[in-house]
Amino acid sequence: MGRQEHEKAHDRYVRPGNEAGDNSQHKEIAQKALARPSREDKPRPTTREGARGFYTYDAFIAASNSFPGFGTTGDDATRKREIAAFLGQTSHETTGGWAGAPDGQYSWGYCFNKERSPAPYCSPSSTYPCASGKQYYGRGPIQLTWNFNYGQCGRAIGVDLLNNPDLVEKDPVISFKTALWFWMTPQSPKPSSHDVITGRWNPSGADRAAGRVPGYGVITNIINGGIECGIGWNAKVDDRIGFYKRYCDIFRVGYGDNLDCYNQRSFASGVLLNSM
Repeated sequence: MGRQEHEKAHDRYVRPGNEAGDNSQHKEIAQKALARPSREDKPRPTTREGARGFYTYDAFIAASNSFPGFGTTGDDATRKREIAAFLGQTSHETTGGWAGAPDGQYSWGYCFNKERSPAPYCSPSSTYPCASGKQYYGRGPIQLTWNFNYGQCGRAIGVDLLNNPDLVEKDPVISFKTALWFWMTPQSPKPSSHDVITGRWNPSGADRAAGRVPGYGVITNIINGGIECGIGWNAKVDDRIGFYKRYCDIFRVGYGDNLDCYNQRSFASGVLLNSM
């Protein structure tokens, strides 16, 4: 997942292996979290090859360098849990897993860097007009979608994504930056996923009345609540939880409470994504 070397203690878990000392073990853990099955005798989706070698540890670390609060907030357990939550949600968005998959379906995240059934996703906008001939389908770990989201994100990370949306599927650092931008940025009335998982979000009375209480489930609501939340058990939410638990287990950290959004009402608005 490359970034510059840092000696700050708060970099210990989000950026393992970049300081002197015993952090090579932490880097190994983080690399394992992003690893996918690799033995050549295993069956795999043919479309999986599109992202092979794209999502790397060095790219993840380079992108996270632009978001200093990510994975550095709170105690060690909170930092690890945030990384696990980020990888869990983005693994679901890019999953190539299936029931009975080798090593289990939750070993098959990060299989895709673009939507499998692309469409233009162009909405009329004077602020973020669609560029001629460009399409704004889901790309990257969070599957960023729609011209106005590419516009907002590009402005925030300093890249012209309106005119160059393909960069999200061609440049792994930019790709991770789009996902981290979404993760760290509140979209009213939604809090940021970062604030939720680090315990910085205080739900309002309206949130509590809607069943939206602190926990991993609210992050699912932030990402795709209008489709997945408030309808009881469903496979997509369960898949997100399965990935999250896998990463928590790798990092040897507890899951926390309120993992699902089965009984949560969705937020009213915010960034729209195309969930896979």
